[in-house]
Amino acid sequence: MIKQVSIFATNKPGQVVKVVDALSEQGIDIRAMCVADTQDFGIIRLIVSDSQKAKEAISSHKCIVRITNVVGIKIPDKPGATKKALELLSENKINIDYMYAFVTKSKEYAYFVMRVEDPEAAEKVLSENGVDLVTQEDIEKL
Repeated sequence: MIKQVSIFATNKPGQVVKVVDALSEQGIDIRAMCVADTQDFGIIRLIVSDSQKAKEAISSHKCIVRITNVVGIKIPDKPGATKKALELLSENKINIDYMYAFVTKSKEYAYFVMRVEDPEAAEKVLSENGVDLVTQEDIEKL
């Protein structure tokens, strides 16, 4: 399981810059980012090198910050490789609330981040069927 940092911010220019600047000041690397918005507010979701330090840095800028457990998987970076993992979750009636991906410098693997209702059940199903899970330690080493 990996830790995701979620920041709730007003939807106006400069909010993402404020978050990125706070992380940069503390030497925190961003591994993945997803920004979703509505008319009035946005949610910035991050996978970072140090989630607790990130929460503290961003909270000091008067933003609402939460750390959430999410499921991370590593798959070969080739067309169709995500199908097995998605089918396993579907067959086991595990719904994906949202999902985003990133690749590393080597481009050998793609990393997917998934928010599901029961992360432990999802990880069990995936690992028992040969899908490589990503841990927080893996993220910190990237």
